[in-house]
Amino acid sequence: MRRRRLCNDGATCVKVTTLTAHPSIAFERDAQPDIERGSFVPPDVPTPSPSSIVVTTFNIRYAVGSFLITGSLFRRIGIRRPARRPQLVARNISKAARALSDGERMPPADIVALQEADRETVRAGGRHVARELARELRMHYARAAMRVPAGEEQKSKQWYLDFEELIGADEAGDTGVAFLSRVPLIDAERLELPWSECAWRPRLALGAKFMVGERTLHLFNAHIDPHTGTEGQLAQHEAILTRAGELSAGEPSVLLGDYNTLRSESRTATRRLLESHGYTSPLPNGTGTWRAGLLRLHADWIFMRGARVKRWGVARGLSVSDHWPVWVEIELDERNDKVES
Repeated sequence: MRRRRLCNDGATCVKVTTLTAHPSIAFERDAQPDIERGSFVPPDVPTPSPSSIVVTTFNIRYAVGSFLITGSLFRRIGIRRPARRPQLVARNISKAARALSDGERMPPADIVALQEADRETVRAGGRHVARELARELRMHYARAAMRVPAGEEQKSKQWYLDFEELIGADEAGDTGVAFLSRVPLIDAERLELPWSECAWRPRLALGAKFMVGERTLHLFNAHIDPHTGTEGQLAQHEAILTRAGELSAGEPSVLLGDYNTLRSESRTATRRLLESHGYTSPLPNGTGTWRAGLLRLHADWIFMRGARVKRWGVARGLSVSDHWPVWVEIELDERNDKVES
């Protein structure tokens, strides 16, 4: 039995036991413990049938801004402004919504893959980043949270990765990955990735199936572990490639996310692996997608199979995160969406 009601933020909610209900219906969080789904697309808006779509990946860093290192240094000497955080994050969510839709820094996005999309954490000012951004963009969304063992606290690893603001071990909120979409989001599933480091930060990917007109498109959004070596990162990509092959069944697919390719070796190895499975990316190795001060590194990627690239870019100048959105406009293969294995 289904019970329909109006959610507090204006989305239509329904308690369900299936993941593949109509994409214009928003789901309550407790309806699916593994994946939260919802929608802010007005019911009278016709389903788009574009000839091409803009796919974007964005590590939004819980919308706290771009000052990763300086923010960490201020916290370490006791300079904090917690009362300011909810308003700061809300403003940054609005900035992100404008950048993803107004056409100034990039074409309006049709599908957005988010990483570090916090839900009601202290560091995000209690905001639900993916849901609030979907509401401003009037999009469908699906989100999966990382399953951190109870009481597990972060420990020091590589010094250059220890600037991040942490989620407390006793917090009710969490972080995760999400998809936002103008086109129908038909199905979604989480994929736990293999890891050997950092029990306080297990890794996962979110797979989703979208309808682009009458064609099907599969996307896999991942936040790859920066603490492990290149071999550990490749093992996580192998898990995604295996599942992508099982789910897409030769249909066009896109692999994207924050791959944390902070070293030349990891960039080269990641590209070689994905290209060996038929995926290509228009981004040259070394494209700056993450910054800290004057430092620029290539962390974020979009790879595709069964699609043609019309144009691509990096939406630089946006101060919502230490990452910039990376976007690609693609056309799907017209051969009945099938790609030879």
